[in-house]
Amino acid sequence: MTDARDAEGDLRDPDALLRRAGVQGNPDRDQHFLVDDRVLDRLPEYALEAEFDLSHVLEIGPGTGALTDRLLAVADEVTVIERDRDLAAFLREEFADAIAAGRLTVVTGDALDVDLPDFSACISNLPYGVSSEITFRLLPRGKPTLLMFQKEFAERMAADVGTDDYGRLSVSAQHYADVEVVEPVPKEAFSPPPEVESAVVRTTPRAPNYEVEDEEFFLRFVKAVFTQRRKTLRNAIRNTGHISGLDDADAPVAAISEGKTELDPDVLSKRAGKIPPETFAALATVAAEYGLDGGENG
Repeated sequence: MTDARDAEGDLRDPDALLRRAGVQGNPDRDQHFLVDDRVLDRLPEYALEAEFDLSHVLEIGPGTGALTDRLLAVADEVTVIERDRDLAAFLREEFADAIAAGRLTVVTGDALDVDLPDFSACISNLPYGVSSEITFRLLPRGKPTLLMFQKEFAERMAADVGTDDYGRLSVSAQHYADVEVVEPVPKEAFSPPPEVESAVVRTTPRAPNYEVEDEEFFLRFVKAVFTQRRKTLRNAIRNTGHISGLDDADAPVAAISEGKTELDPDVLSKRAGKIPPETFAALATVAAEYGLDGGENG
């Protein structure tokens, strides 16, 4: 079967794709198909205006291919990862020409488990239930992304220090990239409509303006401290050694308090939500130096 265009080469109609696939979204399976033509058409535009390298675009959760169709219009090559075997089979039939031309690859599997291709950018309407796990599989790859999230999640990703939304997600995401919310998306843009509002987030990879020796420990330390965001850093660090993995959670606090580090001791009286990422990096360095076996206190 050749590609089934909807009208003399026009982009495919998302509702027609749903009919051809014979499927309906299933909220219990985290399936909400993006069907608003205007939103679908704008997604590649956001990538083009940011000068994404579109030589090989990765799409996670393509569903019936409404976004896939638009990505093929701007990208040299597209790889999609679809966990639903029936939808993956439909995509192979619907986009047979693009596959035959070597421009589209359909991978059946879970995006958290399969090997990711060497993509140049990722543009996706992610399954919301695993959006965080997928995002933090993508960001370390250092490639630009344009991703659909729950609006609340999107705003926390992009939040500035000192704001109500600023937290572990903000620090962790912005460790890898500049993060911006480019468009809110209403529930009605999906079939079936989800219970939450959505938003499109664009990430542009860049190196942080600080250094960390152990990235895994840094991210774990940030996670730990934010579990007690209402407490001062002095208490949050001491109380969360079981999460951060510190062998002696009191030692780094003592070192800072006694002026043994370059950090101002007053930082310990602040709360996590008031601390910029570079200060977290400095805190994590001290925590590892004094609080892990083999460090200054080991």
